[in-house]
Amino acid sequence: MATDETARVSRLHGIYAIVNETGNVLDLARATLDAGIGIIQYRAKRGIIPAHLRALREITSHAGALLVVNDDWRAVIEFDCDGVHLGPDDDGFVDVAPVREAIGTRLIGLSCGTVEEAREANRLGADYIGVGSVYATASKADAGDPIGIEGLRRVAAVATMPVVAIGGITAHNLEPVRQSGVAMAAVISAIAGASDPRAAARDLVRRWNGDGEV
Repeated sequence: MATDETARVSRLHGIYAIVNETGNVLDLARATLDAGIGIIQYRAKRGIIPAHLRALREITSHAGALLVVNDDWRAVIEFDCDGVHLGPDDDGFVDVAPVREAIGTRLIGLSCGTVEEAREANRLGADYIGVGSVYATASKADAGDPIGIEGLRRVAAVATMPVVAIGGITAHNLEPVRQSGVAMAAVISAIAGASDPRAAARDLVRRWNGDGEV
């Protein structure tokens, strides 16, 4: 059974891996989980593949990891996932109350890029916010101009919930993100684009934990 909201929120720390819907999404997720990452977001911009999401739920549950679905809060209910992440164009972003009523104690994450948006997320009762784009990124076409580390600090400072930094984060620029005091760093291509995703994920975990290079 799913844990309650408080327990889920307490697990929002460390590297937050986003896996795009591709042919190797399950292999990528397994590599990520093997590295000790405890949060995976499933991102399927062209439509969820039910078999993949069911399998992701199974392997994340087995690993004791959180599974968050991008955009689609209804899929969170259908596949018994741990939460949803919503952006400005998603159903429920402006008014999360109906989403909260529907998904209960599951997590709701909202994308924010400004102090004002973070304050609104506080008011709406989000469980965490994704702040960025911190650095320039090719992984999200609508990410906007980078806000940099200082922008990240400004937005995070007003948040009353855990913050995940997102956008262009790699092993080489992770340290300033870690030192900013945010709870999490989201990565996509830093793992998915690596020749050895498992080794790349392990390196990110080590760096986040302050252990430096392998």
